[in-house]
Amino acid sequence: MLNEVTISRGIIQAYLQKLSNSLELDVAIVGGGPSGLVAGTYLPWPGNVALFDRRLSIGGGVWGGGMMFNEVVVQEEGKTVLDELGFQCQPFEPGYYTLDSVYLASGLVHKAVCSGLKIFNLVSMEDVVIKDKRVAGLVINWGAIETLKWHVDPLTLHAAFVLDATGHPANVTEVLVRKMGVTLDTATGGMVGEKSMEAETGEMDTVNNSREVYPGLFVSGMAANAVCGGYRMGPVFGGMLLSGKKVARAMIERLPA
Repeated sequence: MLNEVTISRGIIQAYLQKLSNSLELDVAIVGGGPSGLVAGTYLPWPGNVALFDRRLSIGGGVWGGGMMFNEVVVQEEGKTVLDELGFQCQPFEPGYYTLDSVYLASGLVHKAVCSGLKIFNLVSMEDVVIKDKRVAGLVINWGAIETLKWHVDPLTLHAAFVLDATGHPANVTEVLVRKMGVTLDTATGGMVGEKSMEAETGEMDTVNNSREVYPGLFVSGMAANAVCGGYRMGPVFGGMLLSGKKVARAMIERLPA
C-alpha cells in the first residue's frame, strides 16, 4: 500500500541531497536553452556540473520553433553536433536540415541528464559570488520568488566556472556589470548589446563570441551575442549547438584533471 507521507519524504530527501551535492560545483550553468544543455552534455562525467533555469520547462526557445511552427533548421556545420548526439533530421535544401522542435528540446534535455548533468528547474539566479576579482559562484532563489518580487533571502553555491546561457537578456553578465562595474573582455569593455537579424553572420557570431568574458564567467548562445554585440539569427540552431560544445571544451581545458 502507498503511504502519502513516504512519497513526500522521498521527494524531499532526494531533492535536498541533490541540492546539497551541488553547492560546490565545477561548472554552474544558468539557462536551459540549447547552448546550456549542449555544454552540460559535453562537460565531463564524473564531474560536478549543474544547470539552473527559472522556468518550469527546460529547453529555452527551442520548443516554439519559428513563430510557433514547431520545426527548426540547422545548417551543415551545426548538424555535426546533432550527429554526435544521435539526433535524426531531414534534408530540406543543400546545407539545410529540419527537425521537430519538440523532439530537439526534449532530446537535448534527455541527453544532458543521461550524461550526468543535474538540472534544477524553477530556480533563478539572483546574483553572482565574487572572490579575488573572479566570478566564483551563484546566488540562487526560487523562480517564483523572483516573479512575485518577494523579499526572501537566497542561498549560495560555489563554482570554478559559471556559464551565462540565459539567452537574449544575458542575465548573469548583466548583474555582474550592473552591481560590480567590471570591465568585460568585449569591444567596449561593457555589454555591447544584441544586433538585429542577420542569420548567417549571427550564426558565426554565436560561436565566435562564446568564450570567457570575465575571469570565471563564460557566455554562450544568444547571451554571447548580447554581451559581445552579435547579430540575432532566429530559429536556426546550429550556432547554438556549436556554441555549447565550444565553451564546454574551453572549460574542460581549465578544470583540474
